[in-house]
Amino acid sequence: MSFPGTGKIWMNGKLVDWKDANIHIASHVIHYGSGVFEGARCYATPKGSACFRLDEHLVRLVHSAKIYRMEYQLDLAGWREAVLQTIRANEMKACYIRPLVYRGYDTLGVNPLNNPVDAAIMVWEWGAYLGAGALEQGVDVKVSSWSRMAPNTLPAMAKSVANYANSQLIKMEALADGYSEGIALDVTGNISEGSGQNIFVVRNGIIYTPPLASSVLGGITRDTIITLARDNGFTVLEQDLPREILYIADEVFFTGTAAEVTPVRSVDKIQVGAGRRGPITEALQKAFFQVVNCEVPDTHGWLTWVYPEEAAKRQPLQAAAGNSR
Repeated sequence: MSFPGTGKIWMNGKLVDWKDANIHIASHVIHYGSGVFEGARCYATPKGSACFRLDEHLVRLVHSAKIYRMEYQLDLAGWREAVLQTIRANEMKACYIRPLVYRGYDTLGVNPLNNPVDAAIMVWEWGAYLGAGALEQGVDVKVSSWSRMAPNTLPAMAKSVANYANSQLIKMEALADGYSEGIALDVTGNISEGSGQNIFVVRNGIIYTPPLASSVLGGITRDTIITLARDNGFTVLEQDLPREILYIADEVFFTGTAAEVTPVRSVDKIQVGAGRRGPITEALQKAFFQVVNCEVPDTHGWLTWVYPEEAAKRQPLQAAAGNSR
C-alpha cells in the first residue's frame, strides 16, 4: 500500500492539501507516542458509498483518547460529519479511514499536558491487507517471540500509537522469518492476537476467541463476527486459549478492519485443518461481505451512508430498515 500524495486531509477542522498536512518535528507525539487513532472502512455498494460501523469506531477513538487524558472538542456527531466531509472532499467511493488524535507542539518532556490536543483524518484506497489471494487461500503465520503487553502496563483497550511499537516487532519478525503475519501470546502464554488483528479458532464446530483480558484490543470486526456467527446459529466462546490449540484447530482466521476476515492455513509450518479456508470461515466471510456490500438488510444499523439522499433513492426500504445517518 502506498499513498497517492494528492487529495485533502482534515486537520483541526480544515481541509488541507495532502502535501501541506504537516506537523512540527518537536510535536510531542513524535517523541513520546502520545496519540490514538482508528481504522475504519468505506465500501462502494450498489446503493452508494457506506462506512461500516463508523460510530463504533469513533466511540472507541474517543474512549482511547479519554484513557490518555486527551480531550478534543468534537462530539460523536461532529466526528462523524468530519469523516464524511473528508470522504466527499476526496470524491472517494471506497476507502480506508484513519482518524487520529495526538499531542502537538508546545513543550517536550514526559508530561504531555502542556501540549495541544490536535486531530486529523486521512482517507485513501487500501485493498486486501494481507495480499490479493489471502481472503480465499489463507496466510502462513508464526507464533511470535514477542508477547503482548502485560496488564496494567499499556492499556490494551486503547488503540494507541504507543501500543503499535509492539505490533511492529511482531510484524517485522514474521516477515523476516518468511511468514505473512505473527500471533502474539499474552504474558501468561495464552493466545492474544495478531500484530493488528483479532484471532478466532474453530474446533469441532465451536468458535473460540481470546477474551479482552488477554491483552486484546476490542476489535469492531471481532464484535461483528461474533454477532454474525451467533445470528447464523454458531456457538462462540470467549475464553483463554493455549498456544497448542492453534496446531490442532479445524480452522483459524484473523479479523480486523484492514484484514476483514482472513483465513490462516498454517501456524509455525503446521497445517491448519485442510490447509485452506474452512467452511465456517467461508460462511462468516460471506455473511460479513453481504453486510458491508449492502446485499442483505442492515438489521443491525451498521452502515453510515456518505450520501444518504442517494442511498434512500436507490433503496428506500433499506434506508428505512437500516441506519440512514
